[in-house]
Amino acid sequence: MSAHATMNETVRASALAASKRTRKAAAAPRTNDPERTMQDILEVATREFAAKGLTGARIDEIAELTRTSKRMIYYYFGSKEGLYVAVLEEAYRRIRQIEGELHLEDLPPEEALRTLVAFTFDYQNANPDFIRLVMNENIHRGEFLAQSQTIQQLNVPAIDAVRAVYERGRAAGVFRDDLDPVDLHMSISALCFFNVSNRYTFSLIFKRDMASPEALAARRASIVDLIVRYVRK
Repeated sequence: MSAHATMNETVRASALAASKRTRKAAAAPRTNDPERTMQDILEVATREFAAKGLTGARIDEIAELTRTSKRMIYYYFGSKEGLYVAVLEEAYRRIRQIEGELHLEDLPPEEALRTLVAFTFDYQNANPDFIRLVMNENIHRGEFLAQSQTIQQLNVPAIDAVRAVYERGRAAGVFRDDLDPVDLHMSISALCFFNVSNRYTFSLIFKRDMASPEALAARRASIVDLIVRYVRK
C-alpha cells in the first residue's frame, strides 16, 4: 500500500473516530440536571407505554428518544417495570394536582359538582395517553398499580373531594341522601372515560364524528347534566 493510500486511511479513521465521539457526546445524558432528565424520560415513556403497553414498549427506544442510555434509565428507575410504575404515578399525580386547584369548596354544591364533572371530561379528552395507560393497566389486572402506595394515596383526595361536595349538597337539601361517594366518582369517571376509550369504535359503528368540537361540547353538556340530575334531590 502506498504512503498516499495509508495517509488516506488514517484520515478516514480519524474522521470516523471523531464522528463517533460527536454522536456519543450528543447522546450523553444531561447529568448536570438529573430532575430534568428524569422528567424527559417520564414524558417519553408515557407516550411509549400508552401506545405500546408494558410489553411492547422498549427501553432502548426510550433511551434513544431521550438522548440518554439504558443504564441511566435503570439507574433512575431500577427496571422497565419500575419506569412503568413511575409513569403511572406521574399520570395520577398530574390529574389529582389539577383537581386540587379547582377550589370546589368555594362553590355552591351543584356548581361544584358541575365543575368537577366538566373538568374530568375536559382533562380526559385532552389527555388520551392517561386513558390508554389506565386501559393497559387493567389488562394487567392492576398488578403494577397495586405495587404503588403513592397512587393509592393520590386517589384518597379525589374521593374526599367528591364526598365533600356531596355532603355539602345533602346538608343544603339539594342532593339526595342515598348515594355512595365512591360510586358517584365511578359514574363520573366511567362516562368521561368511555368518551375517549371507545371514540373510534363508536364513531365507526354509528357513523358519527365523536372528536368534532360540536360533538365534544354536546357530549360534555350531556354528561354534566346527567350526573347532576342523578344526584339532585
